[in-house]
This record gives sequence, C-alpha cells and structure tokens, in this order.
Amino acid sequence: MNLLLDSTFVIDLLRGDVAARTRLGKIYEDGDDPYLNEIVLCEVRTGLLAKDVDHFESTVRYLGYVQPGPEAANEAGTWRAEARRNGRVLSLGDALVAAAAHSLQGAVLTRNVRDFSLTPARVESY
Repeated sequence: MNLLLDSTFVIDLLRGDVAARTRLGKIYEDGDDPYLNEIVLCEVRTGLLAKDVDHFESTVRYLGYVQPGPEAANEAGTWRAEARRNGRVLSLGDALVAAAAHSLQGAVLTRNVRDFSLTPARVESY
C-alpha cells in the first residue's frame, strides 16, 4: 500500500516516538511504500531547530516523493469548499496532503484523523 506520511508522523518519528518508529518498521516489513510531498517537507522543516536539520534530512532521504499535479490540487480545492459549506475548516496543507495520498490510491498516515476525515482520502493512524 502507498502511504503518504503526514507531518505529525514525521515529527513523531524525528522525536523518537516509539509508536511512529514501530509503524515505520511495519511499513517496510509489510512491503508498503512511504511517501512525502512538498507540504509535509515544508511543514516539518519550518519547525526544526538548526541542530535537528541533519537528522531530518537523513530521515527523509530514502522516502518516496510525490507531487500529484493540478488534478489533485483541484480536488483538494473542491474538498475545502465542501468543508466550508458544512461550517468546517479544512486547511490548505491537509487538503493537499490528502489529495496527494488519494492520487497514489493510498492512505494518509497521521495522528490528525479528525481533519483528514473531511476528505475522501483513506486515513490510517498509529
């Protein structure tokens, strides 16, 4: 299965969270494919201290990267508009991450299940 790793997962992984590390091991054990996109990379990099940049870069170096394109961006916009009509807020970042996962026919791996539930993308937690 293709899994788009959300920022919460990557941050937990960098912090040494046992659940995140265990889940990453299971991803490889099961033959699943982990991916990132520019949204996740940007969100995580923004919050890093200078001393943590090398660890971040070595952690994400071997993960797949997806940039799904205009169709996925349009889909993300549709989901945001629908959420707004229903009185909910779906952030731009979460919509684009969900659209990237959806374009891979995969799932978003996150602790942030509530926000991603506003999209039709599959969501997995850890």
